[in-house]
Amino acid sequence: MAKREQVMRMSVEQPLWRALTAYRVLTMLYAVGLFATAYDEYDRAGIAIAYFVVLFVWTLATLPRIQNAVACTKRFLAVDLSIALIGILLTPLVADDHHVNSGGPTLPSIWTAGSVLAFAIKGGWRWAAFASTPVAVANLIERGSPARDTVHNVILVWVASIAIGYVVEVARASERTLARALEIEAATRERERLARDIHDGVLQVLAMVQRRSLSLGGEAAELGRMAGEQEVALRMLVSGGLVPVSHASEDAAQGAVVRAVEAPEEDDGPVDLRTLLAPYAAAKVGFAEPGAPVPLPAPAARELAAAVGAALDNVHRHAGEDARAWILIEDEPDEVVVTVRDDGPGIPEGRLAQAEGEGRLGVALSIRGRLRELGGSAELISVPGQGTEVELKVPKEPKTDRAKDGKAERR
Repeated sequence: MAKREQVMRMSVEQPLWRALTAYRVLTMLYAVGLFATAYDEYDRAGIAIAYFVVLFVWTLATLPRIQNAVACTKRFLAVDLSIALIGILLTPLVADDHHVNSGGPTLPSIWTAGSVLAFAIKGGWRWAAFASTPVAVANLIERGSPARDTVHNVILVWVASIAIGYVVEVARASERTLARALEIEAATRERERLARDIHDGVLQVLAMVQRRSLSLGGEAAELGRMAGEQEVALRMLVSGGLVPVSHASEDAAQGAVVRAVEAPEEDDGPVDLRTLLAPYAAAKVGFAEPGAPVPLPAPAARELAAAVGAALDNVHRHAGEDARAWILIEDEPDEVVVTVRDDGPGIPEGRLAQAEGEGRLGVALSIRGRLRELGGSAELISVPGQGTEVELKVPKEPKTDRAKDGKAERR
């Protein structure tokens, strides 16, 4: 079945753009209200009204420009800041001296901060500092002298915009780091899945070819030697360093993008685990099952059966031809427990760690890896001379369903 590409998009910027959109509309209405309440303080009210008409139309017409970083272009930012600066510089021309000297608001009032904040969200703290500078100069020119309240407002806008710009840059870096971590996690899961499939198939066949060919001798021995070399090379490739391919982060307008190729989930309904494990029963493999069906989701049942098969393969390969094995299924209220036990010589202490270091990942991936993906566990108990027991536990409720339920409860 074809795989699908899962795309996850993250962005801490989008809430900032939405907040800026609301800020611009509200502060535009606020500036108009201030003008209306202080109408008598304006000697040239007609010019002020013309400016507010331009400000009103510009603010509403450019709302789509304040949706994301792509739409908010440099040209738009330049024009937007110019409108704010023109409003500040027009104030002493249209208002009386009392209005200016008493520290009355400029025509755009706090709408000007929206232009500076757009620079900060778009380009970070350096852009914010760049935009704050002409605003500071315009305010000083409008007042005519560096009054305390004017300097206070200038510094406030400067510090606030630079701080917001810095926070945006940190958030973007955090997004890229998180996206990379998610990609590595997805790549690791895919590598483990491929390693399990390779171990269950190709590596087992190569190992069998090597053993049989060496026992035959002659040209077959040479074939066995080559099969052994390929087995070692393939094991090293499977257990090698993680190199994610085509899982690249993107710093797009909507935020960091994570792409991970995943196999589609197959929802075939519950499967009776007994039907999948029964074929493993043989002359030297006992099988004990409950009298009632043991239903599990189809993907979980198949992975659990594959883990049991991997455990039996280890018995056949390492416990000797005369070793016997037993499979026991236990249907608990919240989980299913499958135990695979043998009467072989057991596993010497430290052998599993040594095998994993050599690239032999049968227990690490084919058994424990599968159970970990299902949200379960695999416990291996072995005493030299007394056989080995592998206990596999799988929750009846799939891990994805539990995660969804948890999210629903948190909401």
